[in-house]
Amino acid sequence: MVPLLAALSVLQMVSGTVLETYEEALLENPALLILVPVQIGTAGNLASIMCSRLSTGIHLGTFELSPSNPAVRANVGAVFALAATVFSAVGVAAWGLGRLLGGSLGLADVLTVSLLSGMALAVLVVVMSLLAVQASYRIGLNPDDTTIPIVTNLCDVGGVLILFAVVAVVL
Repeated sequence: MVPLLAALSVLQMVSGTVLETYEEALLENPALLILVPVQIGTAGNLASIMCSRLSTGIHLGTFELSPSNPAVRANVGAVFALAATVFSAVGVAAWGLGRLLGGSLGLADVLTVSLLSGMALAVLVVVMSLLAVQASYRIGLNPDDTTIPIVTNLCDVGGVLILFAVVAVVL
């Protein structure tokens, strides 16, 4: 696990470097500044839930990486439903707090950024969770030990990149 954790630590430094490049835009728009940790944390939580459920499926013998597997479909549906619900609430809350802090972004803009980036993060969560659980199991590692650190770190970096890609397109 030490090499894996070392590689993931380097990946986290990349995420911090990306955030630094957008420092000025974040300070100008407090709502976006509020979205960064919430989006990343929520994506990590969704990834943890998905990996835990899939790992449990492996231990129970019900996991099969197939779109026809009802357990996989149910977990994917749950992640997207949670993402839509949570990122909608996050968008409204970030807009409200951003306005209190002097921001000028409208509700529609903040909500669009939150929802689009959140749903894109949900896609990343699903893909990375499925791949991490399958790969971990195939190489003989316990997915309970390996998948959550991998997927949450990838979602941190991916979350920052996705958020600012959506910001560049929407705003």
